[in-house]
Amino acid sequence: MENFRILVIDDEEIVREALSDWLKKFGYYVETAENGTKGLEKIRSANWHIMLVDLKLPDTNGLEILREVRQIQPSAIVIIITAYATVDTAIQAMKDGAYDYIVKPFDPDEINLIINKVLEHQKLVDENIFLRRELTKRYTFQDIIGKSPRMQEVFELIRTVGPTKSTILIQGESGTGKELVARAIHQISPRQTGPFVAVSCGALTESLLESELFGHEKGAFTGAITQKKGKFELSDNGTIFLDEIGDIDPKTQADLLRVLQEREFTRVGGQEPIKVDVRVIAATNKDIQKLIREEKFRQDLYYRLNVITINLPPLRERKEDIIPLSDHFLHKYNIENNKKIQRISEDVLKVLIAHNWHGNVRELEHTIEHAVTIEKTNIITSESLPSAFQKGQAVPCVYLSEDKPLEEVEKEYIQRMLNKYQWNIQKVASILDVDRGTLYNKIKKYNIQSRLGETE
Repeated sequence: MENFRILVIDDEEIVREALSDWLKKFGYYVETAENGTKGLEKIRSANWHIMLVDLKLPDTNGLEILREVRQIQPSAIVIIITAYATVDTAIQAMKDGAYDYIVKPFDPDEINLIINKVLEHQKLVDENIFLRRELTKRYTFQDIIGKSPRMQEVFELIRTVGPTKSTILIQGESGTGKELVARAIHQISPRQTGPFVAVSCGALTESLLESELFGHEKGAFTGAITQKKGKFELSDNGTIFLDEIGDIDPKTQADLLRVLQEREFTRVGGQEPIKVDVRVIAATNKDIQKLIREEKFRQDLYYRLNVITINLPPLRERKEDIIPLSDHFLHKYNIENNKKIQRISEDVLKVLIAHNWHGNVRELEHTIEHAVTIEKTNIITSESLPSAFQKGQAVPCVYLSEDKPLEEVEKEYIQRMLNKYQWNIQKVASILDVDRGTLYNKIKKYNIQSRLGETE
């Protein structure tokens, strides 16, 4: 109950202190205000579950406060307190939305009884919210959110291929939710009780990836002090998800082809083939056909992986999903940050819909998380969005003073960020709105070298 917030607005110091002491003893968080002006300041700056408001205040009255609260925090419970009870004021308070009406003097047990009733009421409200959220799940599929026609097609394809044994290739830009799709397929397959093992292929070097996928025997290489099972072995009777499949080296491609053909592999340094029963789901944000033409990816491996293809649209091509996704992330980060922000303002929704979202759903999630974290009211406003969304605040452009190919601009920007943050991969990946694996891929692709000590 220490997270249950109560605000007392009363001009009598003895009443404020008494109520505050009583409520704190019952385990509630309590703040007080001696007049309507200061009370409204607190109401606008933070969320409150209950407000105990005196009917007669030196600068206003409790009914005016009540009407303001209905606009600022519609879900808050307001209880009117007064020493001058009349039938008319009681009726008017209830009409204006007061939860209850109590008369001075009152005792602690009476106050606690009313608050317990509020807690029960809030429980019912939360249950109704949950039921409404369950109804909106017609737009979701195994934690994937999308009411757009494009995503409904993806859901239908998942339902079709999920129960089969087919190998699947998921294609889509970074941040579109490829792993979520892979997990959804696993969850509706006959393998759902088996393991789901995800591997980010682009984040590992050739030798590390081989050991990660297939395991190694003791003494297979320097540092191999014990036998280690690989991800394929660990995912036996389940599903293995190979993310960033377009980044694996030629030798590992050959080993992977063997697994797909023969359903067996050999540990690094081992001799005995190991049989596995594994469903393979691969994903990439690259143009595999282009890699095949450039002889960087085996065509026979592509045919083995590409039995079923699921193409995930970028967020900018399914803008109908921005609002339900934003509401989902608002609820998620409300819970994580113990907040009760009720909605996203219309102005902010317009901004979110107009944005291009190069980082896709992941970028949208980071944006809502940022807003929820710093928002002080009960509505997400434009002031709580990241700086790139603020009016007059342009997203920084780097090295655009001269004509350069896009890849060269990207390389220079990544190099600059890595130098600035002392090669803190997690920090730079967060700034760029990509995952660590994608950043490692870019570093490898552009052969970016560490220049620690430089800042620009």
